[in-house]
Amino acid sequence: MTHAEHTSPVIDLARDLADQIATRADSADKQGRLPPEDVQALKESGYFAISVPAAYGGLELSLRACVEAQLELAQGSASTAMVAAMPIHMIGAARENRQWADEHFEQLCRILLDGGLINSCASEPALGSPSRGGTFHTHAVKTSGGYCINGHKNWSTGGAHLTHLLVSLTLDGETAQFLVPNHLPGIRWEPTWQHALSLRASDSDDVYFENVIVPEENLLRRGAQKPGPNAWFPLLTAAVYFGAAIAARNAAVRFALERVPTALGKPIATLPKIQRQIGEIDTPLQAARLMLLDAAGAWDNQEPDAWARVVAAKHFANEAAILATDIAMRVVGGQALTGALPLERHFRDVRGGITHPPSGDTALEIVGRAAIDALSNGASL
Repeated sequence: MTHAEHTSPVIDLARDLADQIATRADSADKQGRLPPEDVQALKESGYFAISVPAAYGGLELSLRACVEAQLELAQGSASTAMVAAMPIHMIGAARENRQWADEHFEQLCRILLDGGLINSCASEPALGSPSRGGTFHTHAVKTSGGYCINGHKNWSTGGAHLTHLLVSLTLDGETAQFLVPNHLPGIRWEPTWQHALSLRASDSDDVYFENVIVPEENLLRRGAQKPGPNAWFPLLTAAVYFGAAIAARNAAVRFALERVPTALGKPIATLPKIQRQIGEIDTPLQAARLMLLDAAGAWDNQEPDAWARVVAAKHFANEAAILATDIAMRVVGGQALTGALPLERHFRDVRGGITHPPSGDTALEIVGRAAIDALSNGASL
Protein backbone atom coordinates (compact mmCIF):
# COMPACT_ATOMS: atom_id res chain seq x y z
CA MET A 1 0.00 0.00 0.00
CA THR A 2 1.24 3.44 -0.82
CA HIS A 3 0.73 6.27 1.61
CA ALA A 4 2.59 9.33 2.84
CA GLU A 5 5.85 8.58 4.61
CA HIS A 6 5.63 9.14 8.35
CA THR A 7 8.32 10.94 10.30
CA SER A 8 6.84 10.45 13.78
CA PRO A 9 9.40 8.95 16.19
CA VAL A 10 6.72 6.56 17.47
CA ILE A 11 6.01 5.30 13.95
CA ASP A 12 9.74 4.81 13.46
CA LEU A 13 9.86 2.94 16.78
CA ALA A 14 6.92 0.72 15.78
CA ARG A 15 8.59 -0.10 12.47
CA ASP A 16 11.87 -0.93 14.20
CA LEU A 17 10.09 -3.17 16.69
CA ALA A 18 8.15 -4.82 13.84
CA ASP A 19 11.43 -5.64 12.10
CA GLN A 20 12.73 -7.22 15.30
CA ILE A 21 9.70 -9.32 16.14
CA ALA A 22 9.21 -10.42 12.53
CA THR A 23 12.42 -12.47 12.81
CA ARG A 24 10.77 -14.57 15.54
CA ALA A 25 7.15 -14.57 14.36
CA ASP A 26 7.09 -17.77 12.30
CA SER A 27 8.89 -19.79 14.96
CA ALA A 28 6.68 -18.34 17.67
CA ASP A 29 3.56 -19.26 15.69
CA LYS A 30 4.76 -22.83 15.16
CA GLN A 31 5.56 -23.21 18.86
CA GLY A 32 2.41 -21.40 19.91
CA ARG A 33 4.27 -19.29 22.46
CA LEU A 34 4.95 -15.58 22.87
CA PRO A 35 8.70 -14.92 22.65
CA PRO A 36 10.03 -13.32 25.85
CA GLU A 37 12.37 -11.31 23.61
CA ASP A 38 9.33 -9.60 22.08
CA VAL A 39 7.97 -8.62 25.47
CA GLN A 40 11.37 -7.38 26.60
CA ALA A 41 11.82 -5.28 23.46
CA LEU A 42 8.42 -3.65 23.96
CA LYS A 43 9.16 -2.95 27.61
CA GLU A 44 12.63 -1.52 27.06
CA SER A 45 11.43 0.72 24.23
CA GLY A 46 8.60 2.18 26.31
CA TYR A 47 6.05 1.15 23.71
CA PHE A 48 3.55 -0.14 26.27
CA ALA A 49 3.25 3.39 27.67
CA ILE A 50 2.46 5.33 24.49
CA SER A 51 -1.05 6.13 25.72
CA VAL A 52 0.01 6.97 29.30
CA PRO A 53 -0.65 10.64 30.20
CA ALA A 54 2.27 13.02 29.90
CA ALA A 55 1.71 14.08 33.51
CA TYR A 56 3.02 10.67 34.58
CA GLY A 57 5.86 10.57 32.07
CA GLY A 58 4.08 8.91 29.14
CA LEU A 59 3.67 10.10 25.56
CA GLU A 60 -0.12 10.60 25.76
CA LEU A 61 -0.58 9.83 22.09
CA SER A 62 -3.95 10.36 20.47
CA LEU A 63 -6.04 7.37 19.45
CA ARG A 64 -5.21 8.08 15.82
CA ALA A 65 -1.47 8.03 16.51
CA CYS A 66 -1.79 4.78 18.47
CA VAL A 67 -3.73 3.19 15.60
CA GLU A 68 -1.00 4.23 13.17
CA ALA A 69 1.67 2.72 15.42
CA GLN A 70 -0.26 -0.54 15.78
CA LEU A 71 -0.67 -0.80 12.01
CA GLU A 72 3.12 -0.84 11.75
CA LEU A 73 3.83 -3.12 14.72
CA ALA A 74 1.34 -5.78 13.61
CA GLN A 75 3.12 -6.23 10.32
CA GLY A 76 5.89 -7.89 12.30
CA SER A 77 3.64 -10.13 14.42
CA ALA A 78 -0.08 -9.83 14.98
CA SER A 79 0.23 -11.93 18.15
CA THR A 80 2.75 -9.61 19.76
CA ALA A 81 0.89 -6.52 18.57
CA MET A 82 -2.27 -7.80 20.25
CA VAL A 83 -0.37 -8.17 23.52
CA ALA A 84 0.69 -4.53 23.18
CA ALA A 85 -2.82 -3.39 22.31
CA MET A 86 -4.21 -4.48 25.67
CA PRO A 87 -2.54 -1.96 28.05
CA ILE A 88 -2.54 0.74 25.37
CA HIS A 89 -6.31 0.60 24.88
CA MET A 90 -7.08 0.33 28.61
CA ILE A 91 -5.07 3.39 29.56
CA GLY A 92 -6.16 5.38 26.51
CA ALA A 93 -9.84 4.73 27.20
CA ALA A 94 -9.40 5.51 30.90
CA ARG A 95 -7.96 8.91 30.01
CA GLU A 96 -11.37 9.78 28.58
CA ASN A 97 -13.75 7.82 30.77
CA ARG A 98 -11.99 7.38 34.09
CA GLN A 99 -13.08 4.05 35.52
CA TRP A 100 -10.68 4.12 38.46
CA ALA A 101 -9.91 6.61 41.18
CA ASP A 102 -7.06 8.94 40.31
CA GLU A 103 -4.59 7.22 42.60
CA HIS A 104 -5.38 3.82 41.07
CA PHE A 105 -5.14 5.14 37.54
CA GLU A 106 -1.73 6.63 38.31
CA GLN A 107 -0.66 3.34 39.88
CA LEU A 108 -1.52 1.44 36.70
CA CYS A 109 0.26 3.99 34.52
CA ARG A 110 3.40 3.81 36.62
CA ILE A 111 3.44 0.01 36.41
CA LEU A 112 3.70 0.35 32.64
CA LEU A 113 6.30 3.11 32.86
CA ASP A 114 8.38 0.94 35.19
CA GLY A 115 8.48 -1.95 32.74
CA GLY A 116 5.37 -3.85 33.76
CA LEU A 117 2.68 -5.39 31.57
CA ILE A 118 -1.02 -5.34 32.47
CA ASN A 119 -4.09 -6.93 30.98
CA SER A 120 -7.68 -7.41 32.03
CA CYS A 121 -8.81 -10.89 33.07
CA ALA A 122 -12.56 -10.72 32.58
CA SER A 123 -13.73 -13.44 30.18
CA GLU A 124 -14.71 -16.81 31.61
CA PRO A 125 -15.54 -20.17 29.98
CA ALA A 126 -19.18 -20.15 31.10
CA LEU A 127 -19.66 -16.40 30.72
CA GLY A 128 -17.93 -15.69 27.43
CA SER A 129 -17.21 -12.02 26.84
CA PRO A 130 -18.43 -9.78 29.70
CA SER A 131 -19.44 -7.20 27.07
CA ARG A 132 -22.67 -9.20 26.67
CA GLY A 133 -23.55 -9.13 30.35
CA GLY A 134 -23.73 -11.94 32.88
CA THR A 135 -22.35 -12.79 36.30
CA PHE A 136 -18.75 -13.66 37.04
CA HIS A 137 -18.12 -17.09 38.54
CA THR A 138 -14.72 -15.91 39.76
CA HIS A 139 -15.31 -14.45 43.21
CA ALA A 140 -13.60 -12.90 46.20
CA VAL A 141 -14.41 -13.12 49.90
CA LYS A 142 -13.20 -10.86 52.70
CA THR A 143 -10.57 -12.36 54.99
CA SER A 144 -8.53 -11.05 57.89
CA GLY A 145 -5.60 -10.48 55.53
CA GLY A 146 -7.53 -8.79 52.73
CA TYR A 147 -9.44 -10.79 50.11
CA CYS A 148 -9.31 -14.40 48.94
CA ILE A 149 -9.90 -14.96 45.21
CA ASN A 150 -11.01 -18.17 43.52
CA GLY A 151 -11.98 -18.71 39.91
CA HIS A 152 -10.99 -19.36 36.31
CA LYS A 153 -10.42 -16.86 33.48
CA ASN A 154 -9.73 -17.50 29.80
CA TRP A 155 -8.54 -15.50 26.78
CA SER A 156 -6.05 -13.69 29.02
CA THR A 157 -3.73 -12.29 26.35
CA GLY A 158 -0.11 -12.06 27.46
CA GLY A 159 -0.44 -15.00 29.82
CA ALA A 160 2.43 -15.65 32.17
CA HIS A 161 4.35 -12.68 30.72
CA LEU A 162 1.93 -10.29 32.43
CA THR A 163 3.21 -8.67 35.60
CA HIS A 164 -0.24 -7.59 36.83
CA LEU A 165 -3.80 -8.76 36.21
CA LEU A 166 -6.95 -6.66 36.39
CA VAL A 167 -9.35 -9.35 37.62
CA SER A 168 -13.09 -8.74 37.31
CA LEU A 169 -15.15 -10.90 39.67
CA THR A 170 -18.08 -11.10 42.03
CA LEU A 171 -17.75 -9.68 45.56
CA ASP A 172 -20.70 -9.78 47.95
CA GLY A 173 -23.12 -10.21 45.06
CA GLU A 174 -21.81 -7.32 42.97
CA THR A 175 -19.14 -6.79 40.36
CA ALA A 176 -15.68 -5.77 41.53
CA GLN A 177 -12.18 -5.46 40.10
CA PHE A 178 -8.86 -6.22 41.76
CA LEU A 179 -5.28 -5.50 40.81
CA VAL A 180 -3.50 -8.84 41.25
CA PRO A 181 0.27 -9.21 40.82
CA ASN A 182 0.89 -12.19 38.58
CA HIS A 183 2.51 -15.34 39.98
CA LEU A 184 1.22 -14.91 43.53
CA PRO A 185 0.77 -18.20 45.39
CA GLY A 186 -2.36 -19.88 44.04
CA ILE A 187 -2.16 -18.43 40.52
CA ARG A 188 -1.83 -21.16 37.93
CA TRP A 189 -1.51 -20.69 34.17
CA GLU A 190 -2.56 -23.36 31.70
CA PRO A 191 -1.24 -23.08 28.09
CA THR A 192 -4.56 -23.56 26.32
CA TRP A 193 -4.14 -21.18 23.38
CA GLN A 194 -1.19 -22.47 21.34
CA HIS A 195 -3.36 -24.47 18.92
CA ALA A 196 -5.94 -21.74 18.33
CA LEU A 197 -6.75 -20.66 14.79
CA SER A 198 -5.51 -17.09 15.23
CA LEU A 199 -2.77 -15.34 17.20
CA ARG A 200 -1.25 -18.60 18.41
CA ALA A 201 1.76 -16.78 19.87
CA SER A 202 -0.25 -14.30 21.96
CA ASP A 203 -0.35 -16.57 25.04
CA SER A 204 -4.07 -15.90 25.44
CA ASP A 205 -4.16 -18.68 27.98
CA ASP A 206 -6.37 -19.76 30.89
CA VAL A 207 -5.53 -18.69 34.41
CA TYR A 208 -6.80 -20.22 37.64
CA PHE A 209 -7.04 -18.51 41.01
CA GLU A 210 -6.93 -20.93 43.91
CA ASN A 211 -7.18 -19.17 47.28
CA VAL A 212 -5.13 -16.20 46.08
CA ILE A 213 -4.76 -13.62 48.84
CA VAL A 214 -4.51 -9.92 47.97
CA PRO A 215 -4.46 -6.94 50.37
CA GLU A 216 -7.47 -4.63 50.80
CA GLU A 217 -5.83 -1.79 48.87
CA ASN A 218 -5.80 -3.94 45.72
CA LEU A 219 -9.56 -3.53 45.37
CA LEU A 220 -9.80 -0.98 42.57
CA ARG A 221 -13.52 -0.79 42.03
CA ARG A 222 -16.77 -2.32 43.12
CA GLY A 223 -20.33 -1.96 41.87
CA ALA A 224 -21.80 -2.17 38.39
CA GLN A 225 -20.27 0.17 35.86
CA LYS A 226 -21.87 1.39 32.66
CA PRO A 227 -19.20 3.36 30.83
CA GLY A 228 -19.92 5.03 27.53
CA PRO A 229 -18.65 3.73 24.20
CA ASN A 230 -14.94 2.90 24.10
CA ALA A 231 -13.35 3.46 20.69
CA TRP A 232 -9.87 2.43 21.79
CA PHE A 233 -10.53 -1.30 21.97
CA PRO A 234 -12.24 -1.81 18.59
CA LEU A 235 -9.87 0.42 16.65
CA LEU A 236 -6.63 -0.88 18.18
CA THR A 237 -7.63 -4.52 17.77
CA ALA A 238 -8.78 -3.83 14.21
CA ALA A 239 -5.40 -2.21 13.55
CA VAL A 240 -3.71 -5.45 14.61
CA TYR A 241 -5.63 -7.59 12.14
CA PHE A 242 -5.32 -4.96 9.45
CA GLY A 243 -1.56 -4.78 9.94
CA ALA A 244 -1.38 -8.53 9.41
CA ALA A 245 -3.34 -8.09 6.18
CA ILE A 246 -0.85 -5.47 4.99
CA ALA A 247 1.95 -7.93 5.71
CA ALA A 248 0.11 -10.59 3.67
CA ARG A 249 -0.34 -8.13 0.82
CA ASN A 250 3.35 -7.25 0.86
CA ALA A 251 4.35 -10.92 0.91
CA ALA A 252 2.11 -11.65 -2.09
CA VAL A 253 3.48 -8.72 -4.08
CA ARG A 254 7.08 -9.70 -3.32
CA PHE A 255 6.32 -13.26 -4.39
CA ALA A 256 4.82 -12.01 -7.65
CA LEU A 257 7.94 -9.95 -8.34
CA GLU A 258 10.29 -12.84 -7.59
CA ARG A 259 8.40 -15.81 -9.02
CA VAL A 260 9.65 -16.58 -12.57
CA PRO A 261 8.10 -19.81 -13.92
CA THR A 262 10.23 -21.51 -16.55
CA ALA A 263 7.30 -21.55 -18.98
CA LEU A 264 6.84 -17.79 -18.61
CA GLY A 265 10.43 -16.62 -18.37
CA LYS A 266 9.53 -13.47 -16.46
CA PRO A 267 7.96 -12.57 -13.10
CA ILE A 268 4.30 -13.38 -12.70
CA ALA A 269 3.84 -9.75 -11.64
CA THR A 270 3.87 -8.94 -15.35
CA LEU A 271 0.66 -10.90 -15.92
CA PRO A 272 -2.59 -8.88 -16.10
CA LYS A 273 -4.38 -11.54 -14.02
CA ILE A 274 -1.90 -11.15 -11.14
CA GLN A 275 -2.02 -7.37 -11.40
CA ARG A 276 -5.81 -7.53 -11.26
CA GLN A 277 -5.73 -9.74 -8.17
CA ILE A 278 -3.32 -7.38 -6.42
CA GLY A 279 -5.66 -4.56 -7.32
CA GLU A 280 -8.48 -6.50 -5.69
CA ILE A 281 -6.34 -6.65 -2.55
CA ASP A 282 -5.29 -3.01 -2.53
CA THR A 283 -8.61 -1.33 -3.22
CA PRO A 284 -10.41 -2.40 -0.01
CA LEU A 285 -7.20 -2.09 2.02
CA GLN A 286 -6.73 1.52 0.94
CA ALA A 287 -10.35 2.31 1.78
CA ALA A 288 -10.19 0.52 5.14
CA ARG A 289 -6.99 2.27 6.18
CA LEU A 290 -8.55 5.65 5.45
CA MET A 291 -11.66 4.68 7.43
CA LEU A 292 -9.64 3.54 10.44
CA LEU A 293 -7.62 6.74 10.64
CA ASP A 294 -10.63 8.95 9.88
CA ALA A 295 -12.69 7.29 12.61
CA ALA A 296 -9.85 7.58 15.13
CA GLY A 297 -9.45 11.25 14.28
CA ALA A 298 -13.20 11.82 14.61
CA TRP A 299 -13.09 10.22 18.06
CA ASP A 300 -10.10 12.33 19.11
CA ASN A 301 -11.99 15.44 17.97
CA GLN A 302 -15.19 14.35 19.75
CA GLU A 303 -17.27 14.62 16.60
CA PRO A 304 -20.97 13.81 17.13
CA ASP A 305 -21.09 10.79 14.82
CA ALA A 306 -17.72 9.40 15.88
CA TRP A 307 -18.98 6.18 17.50
CA ALA A 308 -20.86 5.02 14.40
CA ARG A 309 -17.80 5.80 12.30
CA VAL A 310 -15.60 3.83 14.70
CA VAL A 311 -17.87 0.78 14.48
CA ALA A 312 -18.10 1.02 10.69
CA ALA A 313 -14.34 1.35 10.34
CA LYS A 314 -13.66 -1.57 12.66
CA HIS A 315 -16.12 -3.81 10.84
CA PHE A 316 -14.95 -2.84 7.36
CA ALA A 317 -11.26 -3.16 8.27
CA ASN A 318 -11.75 -6.68 9.59
CA GLU A 319 -13.72 -7.72 6.51
CA ALA A 320 -11.12 -6.12 4.22
CA ALA A 321 -8.34 -7.97 6.05
CA ILE A 322 -10.07 -11.31 5.56
CA LEU A 323 -10.67 -10.61 1.87
CA ALA A 324 -7.11 -9.39 1.29
CA THR A 325 -5.48 -12.44 2.84
CA ASP A 326 -7.79 -14.74 0.89
CA ILE A 327 -6.82 -13.17 -2.43
CA ALA A 328 -3.14 -13.07 -1.42
CA MET A 329 -3.28 -16.84 -0.97
CA ARG A 330 -4.69 -17.16 -4.49
CA VAL A 331 -1.93 -14.98 -5.94
CA VAL A 332 0.78 -17.19 -4.46
CA GLY A 333 -0.96 -20.52 -5.01
CA GLY A 334 0.26 -23.79 -3.50
CA GLN A 335 3.25 -22.31 -1.69
CA ALA A 336 0.87 -20.17 0.37
CA LEU A 337 -0.33 -23.34 2.11
CA THR A 338 3.13 -24.22 3.40
CA GLY A 339 5.34 -22.72 6.07
CA ALA A 340 7.77 -21.45 3.43
CA LEU A 341 5.94 -18.11 3.44
CA PRO A 342 4.13 -16.31 6.29
CA LEU A 343 0.91 -16.11 4.29
CA GLU A 344 -0.93 -18.94 5.97
CA ARG A 345 -0.15 -17.38 9.36
CA HIS A 346 -1.54 -14.03 8.25
CA PHE A 347 -4.53 -15.81 6.71
CA ARG A 348 -5.32 -17.43 10.07
CA ASP A 349 -4.49 -14.43 12.23
CA VAL A 350 -6.85 -11.94 10.59
CA ARG A 351 -9.83 -14.22 11.18
CA GLY A 352 -9.60 -13.48 14.89
CA GLY A 353 -11.10 -10.08 14.12
CA ILE A 354 -14.60 -11.51 13.81
CA THR A 355 -14.64 -12.29 17.55
CA HIS A 356 -14.11 -8.81 18.97
CA PRO A 357 -17.16 -6.69 19.82
CA PRO A 358 -18.91 -4.92 18.30
CA SER A 359 -18.92 -7.35 15.38
CA GLY A 360 -21.14 -8.82 12.70
CA ASP A 361 -24.83 -7.98 12.90
CA THR A 362 -24.33 -5.94 16.07
CA ALA A 363 -21.86 -3.65 14.32
CA LEU A 364 -24.08 -3.20 11.29
CA GLU A 365 -27.10 -2.49 13.48
CA ILE A 366 -25.19 0.28 15.28
CA VAL A 367 -24.18 1.84 11.97
CA GLY A 368 -27.69 1.45 10.57
CA ARG A 369 -29.39 3.02 13.58
CA ALA A 370 -26.98 5.96 13.42
CA ALA A 371 -27.83 6.49 9.74
CA ILE A 372 -31.57 6.39 10.46
CA ASP A 373 -31.27 8.79 13.39
CA ALA A 374 -29.05 11.18 11.42
CA LEU A 375 -31.40 11.41 8.45
CA SER A 376 -34.40 11.72 10.76
CA ASN A 377 -32.71 14.76 12.26
CA GLY A 378 -31.95 16.30 8.90
CA ALA A 379 -28.35 15.18 8.52
CA SER A 380 -26.94 13.26 5.57
CA LEU A 381 -23.96 10.99 4.97
